[in-house]
Order: sequence, then structure tokens, then C-alpha cells
Amino acid sequence: MDGPHGLGVTASDFGLEGPRGWAFRGVGLDAGPGSLIAVAGPSGSGRTCLLLALTGRMRSTEGTATVGGATVPRQMAAVRRASALAHVPGVTDLDPALTVGEHLLERALLQRRFGGSLKDSLRGPLRPRAERAAEGKLRIDSALAAAGLDREALPKGSRTAVRDLERLEALRLSVALALVGRPGLLGVDDTDLKLSDAERAEVWALLKSIAQSGTTVVAVCGEAPDGAVRVSTRPTDHTSETDDKETADALAETGRS
Repeated sequence: MDGPHGLGVTASDFGLEGPRGWAFRGVGLDAGPGSLIAVAGPSGSGRTCLLLALTGRMRSTEGTATVGGATVPRQMAAVRRASALAHVPGVTDLDPALTVGEHLLERALLQRRFGGSLKDSLRGPLRPRAERAAEGKLRIDSALAAAGLDREALPKGSRTAVRDLERLEALRLSVALALVGRPGLLGVDDTDLKLSDAERAEVWALLKSIAQSGTTVVAVCGEAPDGAVRVSTRPTDHTSETDDKETADALAETGRS
């Protein structure tokens, strides 16, 4: 891998064939570490499948892609460990009954237990509780700052339930949760779905900021913003439009989330 920060992403003749035909095919990409990559195309054109394939969650069937030196599909596990997902329906759904604080605490605990190396996971319980708590707080505060989510500005602060968040606030929370693990590659789905023009501008400003800080970002969208590395999944004569059920079925087959 390129290191603890942004990962370079390349692809050549990259494709994925499912039960109903090609989800996407012939994708080419060459983006350096810290790039903002926009996967643009209409809904049902295989955008989410490409996002999941590039982050090691879905097995491609044609061509190859390289993420930070690890190739997919051969080294999918390495790519999964170095990447994180946000705002992916059916994969990273927030629990509407939990509060913002509960989501963050849960993610920090999971990261402490499973997110590090084997050596770190074995050493973790032996570290002083205060040291572990301080590290968890630092991770949470850094992730919130990067995602632009101010807990104090929420109706009930950290005790605000997810069901009470505005759509853009929920997206920022999902991004923050993904950033707790300090991934080298962040994948974000449906970045501009049901958002106003002003809200879309906020989202792209956020993702550009994350990329500029060093984390490579792959974002699914209807239209790519200026300055992004653009990848199109618009259907051609050799691709068939996918739907939510096919994406869900493919996820179930791979057993990756």
C-alpha cells in the first residue's frame, strides 16, 4: 500500500458481469493518491457496483484494478482493510434509533478492537483505560472535524437521534464514521441524491477537502464536479442497467460489506 494516507487507484478494462449482464465494463482509470474520483452516471448504471469493486467489497470479473499497490480481485482483503465506505444503502445504513454519540462510540470501540494490526488488537486490552479513551476521543474528534459535523450545533448535541438529522447531517455523520478508521481510500455512494444545489455544493466541498488532506475519495454521483477525476458508467451496447436487487444479490454472494 502507498501508506497510511491516500492510495493511488488505477484500472484497465475493468468490468463486472452479473446474472443480468454487465453491471459495468471497460472502465479505465488512473488517479494518484489524494484524488477525488467521481463515478458519474444515471441510477442503475452500475455506479455502486463499481464503487464496491474498487473498495474490495465486490468481485470483478474482467480486467484488473490496483489500489495502493494491491490488485483486485486477487487482493480484495488488503483493499478492504485500507478502505472504508460511507452512505451506501444496505451496507452502511445508520440506525435511526441510535444517537450520534452512540454511533460514534460504537465505531471507535470497533476500530479499537478490530481495526488495527493483530499486534495492536492483542496489546489493546493491556493499555491503560485512560490512554485508550484518549485515543478514541482523538479519532472521533478528528473524524468529525474532517466531515464538517459540529455536534454542538445539533438539536440535542451528541444525544440527537439519527432520525432527527437533516439529510446532509446524516451524510456527514456517515462520512465521519468511515473516517474514524483513518482509511487510505474513502468510498461514498449517492453523494448528490435528493439534495438541493446548495447542499450538493457543500458535499463536493467536503469531499474535496478530505481528498486535499490526503485521503483518496471515490464518490458516486449523477454529475461529476469540476476538478474531479471522472469515471463514467453510462450504459453502452455491452452493458445492462442494474437495479437495487441485483446489487444486493451480488453483495450477498460475495459476503462482503
